[in-house]
This record gives sequence, C-alpha cells and structure tokens, in this order.
Amino acid sequence: MSALCGIHLLDSSDATFDANLAQLTAWDEQENREVERVVDEILHGVKTRGDDALLEYTNRFDRRDCQSVERLMVPGEELQRALDELDGDMRGALETAAARIRDYHRHQLQQSWQYSEPDGTLLGQQITALERVGIYVPGGKASYPSSVLMNSIPARVAGVDQIVMVVPAPDGTLNPVVLAAAAIAGVDQVITVGGAQAVAALAFGTQLVPKVDKIVGPGNLYVATAKRKVFGAVGLDMVAGPSEILVICDGLTDPDWIAMDLFSQAEHDEQAQSILLSWDDDYIAAVHASMTRLLPQMERREIIAKALANRGALIKVADADEAAALSNRLAPEHLELSVDQPETWLPKIRHAGAIFMGRHTAEALGDYCAGPNHVLPTSATARFSSPLGVYDFQKRSSLIQCSPRGASELGRLASILGRGESLTAHARSAEYRILD
Repeated sequence: MSALCGIHLLDSSDATFDANLAQLTAWDEQENREVERVVDEILHGVKTRGDDALLEYTNRFDRRDCQSVERLMVPGEELQRALDELDGDMRGALETAAARIRDYHRHQLQQSWQYSEPDGTLLGQQITALERVGIYVPGGKASYPSSVLMNSIPARVAGVDQIVMVVPAPDGTLNPVVLAAAAIAGVDQVITVGGAQAVAALAFGTQLVPKVDKIVGPGNLYVATAKRKVFGAVGLDMVAGPSEILVICDGLTDPDWIAMDLFSQAEHDEQAQSILLSWDDDYIAAVHASMTRLLPQMERREIIAKALANRGALIKVADADEAAALSNRLAPEHLELSVDQPETWLPKIRHAGAIFMGRHTAEALGDYCAGPNHVLPTSATARFSSPLGVYDFQKRSSLIQCSPRGASELGRLASILGRGESLTAHARSAEYRILD
C-alpha cells in the first residue's frame, strides 16, 4: 500500500490488494477498559441515585455549576425565542429543510391492515407509534442542528406522543441554532445533559428525565458504549461508527467536485473514511491533484488530512462491474454514483445506506436538505440495516380473531402440532374450541 500526500493508492489487480483493503476498512472499536469502567459507574449511579447523580455527572463532565436539577431543563419559550432571533437565511434554510424531510418521511408511514378468511376468521396487523422517544444531540466538539431535524421529524410523523431531546451544554453554552431546530421539529422537552449520564437517564428514567421507549442519535465513545449497555431496557436506532463515503466515477466528472465530496466526509473526524473507485488511471491522478491543491484551502484541513491518511483511498478497479462488486463488499454508508445513467447501476447495488445518483448529487445535500434521513448504517452494517425512518418509531401488533368455525379448524391443526411438541396444554387449549 503506498500513500500519495496522505491518501492511500490501491490497485485491485495487486496481489496484496485484499489484505490492504481489509486493513484500511477495518473498524473494530478497541476495547477501552477505562471507558467501560466509567460508563458502568455512571449507569449504576443514575439508575440508583437518579437526579442527584445526573446533576453531579453533568457538573463534573460539562464544567457546569448547576445547583438544582431543574436548571438543566430548557424552557419552551427559550426554544421559541431562539427561533425568533435566528438569522433570516438560517431560519429559512432550516424550515425548508424540515419541510422536505417531513414530506419525504410521510411516504414511509405504515398503515394497519386486516383481511377475513371465508370462515369469518380475521387476521391482520395493527400499527401504533411509540409513546416516548429520546433524541441524543451532540453538543461538545460538534453541534448539528441537522441531526435534530433528522431524528425528531420522523418520530413526529410516526405519531410519537412525546419527544425528549438531550444535548450537552459544556461550560453552560448551548448552540441557539440547535434550540431553534428543536422548536421547528416540535420537540416537547429539551434537557441539557449529555454523555453516558444522558443515555442512562433516558433508559432508566429520573424525576427530571422521563424513561423513554427508544433512544436515537449519535454520540461519542462514551455515548455509544452506554447505548450498547442499556439495550434491552430501551430500544436503540443503531450504534454508529465513523462517517463514510464511497464514490464510483467513470472519469467524466469534474475532479474538483469529487475531491470536495471526499473532503466532505473526511472533515467529520480523523476516523472518517473517504474512498474513490475508478477504472481510469488518469482520472485518479487528476482527483489526487485536485485534492492536493484544494486541501490547504480547507478550514478543517488538519482533520481532513488525518482522516485521509488513516482510512482514505483512491482505488483503481478493472471496470464498472468490479466497482459495483467492491461497493457491495464495502456496504458504504454513503454511495455516490458519479456516472452517466446511474439508474442502470441500481440492480447491481445491494448494500448501501444512501445512494446519490448522478454527477450533480453531492452527498452533502443528503446531510442537510434533500429529504431522506442522514442517520445511516456505518461500518458495513448496510448489509442488514436501513436508514432511520418513520418505521423505527412504529410498532406492529398481530391481529387474530377466530370465528367459531375457524377456531375449530385451526384447533385441529394446533392440537396435532402441540402434541407433536409434547406441549399438551397448548393442544388441549385449542381442542376446547373444536366443534363436535
């Protein structure tokens, strides 16, 4: 594996390609016993001491001096004030993005259904929304109003009764745009707590923080560790790894565009992954030249450079078919098909969180305002996971109502199957309903 200005250059025809690619794309969070110990302590503290522990940990980790737990609550009027005082362009952008996200997610609503069999037996499915969900919004190194919209709006569309948002406020500072986004998205309650203590409060409940049915939203290693540990007491969206982008290009897109698309994910953090696949050697060189020229202009150039050196790659593949096969192998969070007639590629693509089709569709549009959700499966989990959506906030209950004749017919079957499993109480329960 060689490196060009910090980004790796790979060729699928090399004998060492598979090993090099595996090394580059491996993402196994190293076990951190200190993180585990701290998270265990916090979870136990909040579970047993409630608000007292929540206040203690918040003051300690976020460098705050709150004397009462009530000070952690953001009044509803403060959310509205943040929205009212927001710059006009920013407010307009947030409201337009929210409307697009809402319109898209309305198409995902599932409806209850049922049907009747000839003997009068009714079968079906009842769809109901979760009662209460918790939205975790980062507020430390990163602060993302877009995450407020993407996590809250599908829940509201699904019909969730109460949305509780937790967001850390280090040194008592809150991003007013995050509060404005919460007002736009219809968040019911905003509490300024973060880290593992916020996850614990949402999972177990305290006097201040209501216990929720599901927790969604990204966070740091402490948050991810806490989410894993409370699963079962509460539902989760996913435990996400670093952001990823995979671009497939036929060599005809402006190389500056592709360079910036790769930068757009690399600037998230040093472990983010940006990969280009192309079967055109000259084009790969052109993209590399663009990256070299543009990188010094980037405000987050140090983070970008580290991310590219850690996990970035420009990969030469044999042809379009190999590009599609390699994409499925990597199962990327974001996949850009920067090619002519991208729709013809769709039958080949089996695993991707979101697919951005055509030369003009930058991944960044999906992050903010296109409409589909930007909470996507990472670390190759697109092989079995889907984007966050309305369906994550709805439950399904099976409906069964037997007519007398239907109960008799099904009872005969259940009797045979129950006795075949040596579960005679099952069999006799069904047999009581058999008509003579």
